Amino acid sequence: MKIEVDKIKDNAKKIGDSAAKISSNAGKKVAEKVDKTKQQLTKNLDQNGDGQITIEDVIILGLKVPGIKISRNDFLKKEFSKKYPENIIERIVKYNPAHEDIPIEEVDKIADEVIQYERLCVSGISTALGMPGGVAMVATLPTDIAQYYGYMLRATQKLLYLYGFPEINVKDQQLLDSETMNTLIICMGVMYGVAGANTALKSMAKALGLGVEKKLINKALTKGTIYPIVRSVAKWFNVKMTKEVFAGFFKKSIPVIRRSYWWWNYLFIV
Repeated sequence: MKIEVDKIKDNAKKIGDSAAKISSNAGKKVAEKVDKTKQQLTKNLDQNGDGQITIEDVIILGLKVPGIKISRNDFLKKEFSKKYPENIIERIVKYNPAHEDIPIEEVDKIADEVIQYERLCVSGISTALGMPGGVAMVATLPTDIAQYYGYMLRATQKLLYLYGFPEINVKDQQLLDSETMNTLIICMGVMYGVAGANTALKSMAKALGLGVEKKLINKALTKGTIYPIVRSVAKWFNVKMTKEVFAGFFKKSIPVIRRSYWWWNYLFIV
């Protein structure tokens, strides 16, 4: 009887060792698949060729979405025609709201409404981005992200025009200079409540309202007082996107594979 028990134990150990080896090999294959998928995601989303996924990449992607362009004149006319006569509206369009002494509280209120409206528009896309999609999701993820941030960029343009900025060119991403990119990053930060972004935008708007030359504002955006805020906002977004694109994606897609191996181990070892 003792010999039979020892034999059973020995067979069980062999089966356990075999299952552990299978599990280890499976784990390596999963890790390799994760790494390969991550590399493909980066390749698909990397628009500026720096080998990383940053806020600049999603801005460039978002600007490629049809219908993103906002006409500054049409937008300002629509928003201020609700309350002001035509002669005031004409000067708002010609100059900016601050030029006509439109209370900043009123501009802020319109800005809040713009942000809420565009966020509502992307709520469905945001939900889709959080759904599991497996490896096939690699192909569709760039499109979903482009649509999501495309809507955010619609709101960004509106914010710029409300606070006195001239119309920007979003049709040709090749013409998107550093100053424009940094301005868009600041506005994206305002929409998400990133520290310092709102203050930076309003300081630029105030400077424009006082007639400060655009080249001086551009210098502040790329080398001067506003640039550190641009970097801070960009860093916040980069961390956020890494979590959304990689952590969220792999958390939802990879465990399906891992659970199958867990049950395999359970059946052979317990």
